[in-house]
Amino acid sequence: MDETGVPIGAANKLSPEMSVAIDKAHGVLAEAGTDAKFSVNLRNAKGVVVGDNARQWNTFWELPKSVRRLLIVLLAGVLVVSTGFVVVRWIVPIFAPVYKTTFLIDAAAGDLASVTGALTTVVGNSGERDSQSLRSFGGECGSDDNTTQLVGFGTGNRQEIADAARSVRQGTKATLQRGIVEAVGDFTTPLSLKAKQVNRIIVVTRHGRDACDPDDEFVQAQIRDRVAAAGLSIEFRFIGYQVSDDGELTRLAAQLEQQSPAFTDSPEELRRVLAWFTTIEPVLRSSQSVVNVLNPTVDKLNSATKSVEDGRFDLAEPALAQARAAVVDLQIEDLDGRTGTPDAVRLRDMSVRLRALQGEVVAGAEALLGEARSGRNPAGPLDVYTRAAAAYNAEAKKMTEALTSLRAQAPGGVR
Repeated sequence: MDETGVPIGAANKLSPEMSVAIDKAHGVLAEAGTDAKFSVNLRNAKGVVVGDNARQWNTFWELPKSVRRLLIVLLAGVLVVSTGFVVVRWIVPIFAPVYKTTFLIDAAAGDLASVTGALTTVVGNSGERDSQSLRSFGGECGSDDNTTQLVGFGTGNRQEIADAARSVRQGTKATLQRGIVEAVGDFTTPLSLKAKQVNRIIVVTRHGRDACDPDDEFVQAQIRDRVAAAGLSIEFRFIGYQVSDDGELTRLAAQLEQQSPAFTDSPEELRRVLAWFTTIEPVLRSSQSVVNVLNPTVDKLNSATKSVEDGRFDLAEPALAQARAAVVDLQIEDLDGRTGTPDAVRLRDMSVRLRALQGEVVAGAEALLGEARSGRNPAGPLDVYTRAAAAYNAEAKKMTEALTSLRAQAPGGVR
């Protein structure tokens, strides 16, 4: 088509000649649309067509309804599984307890009142964040109810455990083997939360052996195999109360590679030993862990400062990195829930102070290293670091002495 110039009048109106020319051009285009001489492949177009005479063909593939439903179900299943994995892998462990403890008490013939009385007195001072349960054993051999879980695992159930202990009924024979085996099984129930640090069973028994199976070696093997099958590290604390034959209970503890049983004769002594295992031992463990984690980092920083003075910055950096990575938040969180006794409060406060002082030591070391790298005189930062390290060491010494003194009060293994 020839180009046509369009003169514009003063009133911006097309002249009659130009109007005729435009109409003629549209007529030619309309005829070309019916018999196009050119075509453009628009298969990859995105749904946009430019031009008056362009054409576009779109092909849509429609899946059968049954296939669409199957795809929806599969996608929903993948979403559910993925969500479940995220919950189990990352969210659930956040709520896991530091300790899981089962109290396993002997309800067979004997002084049951003293056992339940000691437990109801002591359990109120246990860790408020501990997940605890209560199981009793004692009854007829071969009977399904010769051991019973009275309270399942849970936090904040200390009063429930005390109430259940008061309602324990006297049994007949000491079904010690089945009581321990079932107590181990309580830790592996579906969807149960695993402890972050410690799984343990505190056994209070008035009998040194199982009354239903005279083969002590078989009993020990059965318990050992059940613990191994659980796939967990479970600690046992055996307390023998007025036990006439303590040899078998001692051998059972040895077979399970646990510390020796503590044997008691009076209700007062039983209460003291049960309180030790329930309230004091966890405090000692967490407090000692704080010292074990923080002390080595400060010792290495003390050596690193000498390297800084000699210009060996490369030796100081690893020590600083290790000190920064030393975290005791979990231990202190556990101690925060164990303030039922004066000793527990004192050690918790010491742990908090020690963590703060270690932070000051790290900050002093960082300032010292930065000053030395810059080439300036490090005397000022070195003095700050030295004072921070001295304060830490003094507090660490006091805490170690407190731990040693408290550990000396632990119950002995034999009478």
